[in-house]
Amino acid sequence: MNTEPLNQKSLERVVSQKALQIGSSFPCQICVVGFLSGVCLTSLFLAALTSLGTFEFGGISFSSISLGDSPLNSSSSGFINTVTSADCKFKRKEIFTERWVDSKRSENGVDDERVSLLHSAWSALLSESVDGEIAFWKSSGLSKSAVPNAPHLENCKLSEQINEHLDKRAENERLPPWTTWKGLLTAHPASMPAEQLRYFRHQAMPEGAYPPWIIGSDEENYPLTRKVQRDVWLHQHPENCRDPNIRFLVAEWERLPGFGIGAQLAGMCGLLAIAINEKRVLVTSYYNRADHDGCKGSLRSSWSCYFFPETSRECRDHAFELMGNKEALERGIVTTKDNYTSKEIWTGRTPRVWGEPWRFLQPTTEINGSLVASHRKMDRRWWRAQAIRYLMRFQTQYMCGLMNVARNAAFGKDVAKMSLTSLGKEWPKDFGNKRRSDIEEFVWSNHRPWTPRPLLSMHVRMGDKACEMKVVEFEGYMHLADRIRQRFPHLKSVWLSTEMQEVINKSKLYTNWNFYYTNVTRQVGNATMAAYEASLGRKTSTNYPLVNFLMAAEADFFIGALGSTWCFLIDGMRNTGGKVMAGYLSVNKDRFW
Repeated sequence: MNTEPLNQKSLERVVSQKALQIGSSFPCQICVVGFLSGVCLTSLFLAALTSLGTFEFGGISFSSISLGDSPLNSSSSGFINTVTSADCKFKRKEIFTERWVDSKRSENGVDDERVSLLHSAWSALLSESVDGEIAFWKSSGLSKSAVPNAPHLENCKLSEQINEHLDKRAENERLPPWTTWKGLLTAHPASMPAEQLRYFRHQAMPEGAYPPWIIGSDEENYPLTRKVQRDVWLHQHPENCRDPNIRFLVAEWERLPGFGIGAQLAGMCGLLAIAINEKRVLVTSYYNRADHDGCKGSLRSSWSCYFFPETSRECRDHAFELMGNKEALERGIVTTKDNYTSKEIWTGRTPRVWGEPWRFLQPTTEINGSLVASHRKMDRRWWRAQAIRYLMRFQTQYMCGLMNVARNAAFGKDVAKMSLTSLGKEWPKDFGNKRRSDIEEFVWSNHRPWTPRPLLSMHVRMGDKACEMKVVEFEGYMHLADRIRQRFPHLKSVWLSTEMQEVINKSKLYTNWNFYYTNVTRQVGNATMAAYEASLGRKTSTNYPLVNFLMAAEADFFIGALGSTWCFLIDGMRNTGGKVMAGYLSVNKDRFW
């Protein structure tokens, strides 16, 4: 083995370190300044002799000075700025800029300026302010066609169009086209003709067509999840809403002071159970948390600002017509929330249409180091999971946009670094409006937006919740996180949701974890949740919890507190979203178990 280059590098490294130590002394600094002044004067003198790149002096040939071969290449930014701002102006000042950019490159060859530019471009595309967006494109000199695809962002308009197609009964069919190919494949020129697709659907129907919003097999979800979701959709979407045998339950969302989003959702789960037991179509009305300027037009004050409506437009319209009909109210064709007691809504009978599938729940929840095999409220846990999954089956364009903004703020720079690594050094100069290939357009378009994997979601509930459950400090949650990482050592990313600033501050002490969280003002002290939400305003206090909820539902692992209704519902979304075998580590148990 030839060791000469290695020894030479070692010698250079030692000399450089000694030079830095000596250079920190004041007398040496004076000498360096004098030396640089001499270099400047010499450069000017030599430039006057010749305008060529090379020249001869005393029989010796010289080339233009290259900073690439100089130890100044590794200087700090302050030192380089001092040199470039001097009166002595080098012939190619751009060299300093290029070398400074090179010195800022990360290990994978991507510089911070280009990362910031790409991240800002994605942010501009998401911007709601047209003026701000135009200002960015003008100041950056970029065109939208030069911005590469963002793997962490979803095409919300296209997704909503596809989901509307999947949430509407096909012509002369009992079910929506759930047995067709995924994503945009049905739009591909080589796809089956419409008649063949219809034949294929009819062949698949006897064996069961299941809703596309359920991920995974029966074994990866709560028992009968796919069948229950199909049946609930059929119950909520009768073929003829004006059939005189169709009855309705019209209910507005709870809005009593102190009721959080979790309580509102739990209440609506109870009302959906009543509707199924009484063979009524549930129609939701006023939703106070959507009563803000983010929800436009008819979506304002409606659940369908965030998620697809619980029933069809035809059924909604007819139900509201009946609300104005005194005879329909008296005959019970339409009922309201006032027709039922609080006990019936909150702890009423779980639908038995599908038997008692909760008796077959797998023990995948751990509390205090032991798996919970059974408890007194297994039926309620199973049903709320089914109800919340149905109510949140499809995101609207507005909700999808909120998720995009959150992912871009949290992961955008990481994604930009990865994207630029694949694009190379040419971007943004040599990046035109490249046509997407067919596999990108029709196949990969169905993939979910990128997030760091594996991802652990952690919801830390403290504050005024102490009056309802045992509150555990952040250290207790991190103890459980370390236990997960012992089994999955590649786990390092945490999506942290909490209302407490104290928790955010403590998370910074755990430097071996990467924490991501929404950028909102958090609570200091033990004010009530109602007071905290009021300080944020209705729009923010609704939007950011729903983002956290969906991020938790999609994460690979979850740590929470089952004594919290919010965590209880997150658990339900995960257990109807293919996450049963991921397990659930809880710092406490539900107070009703």
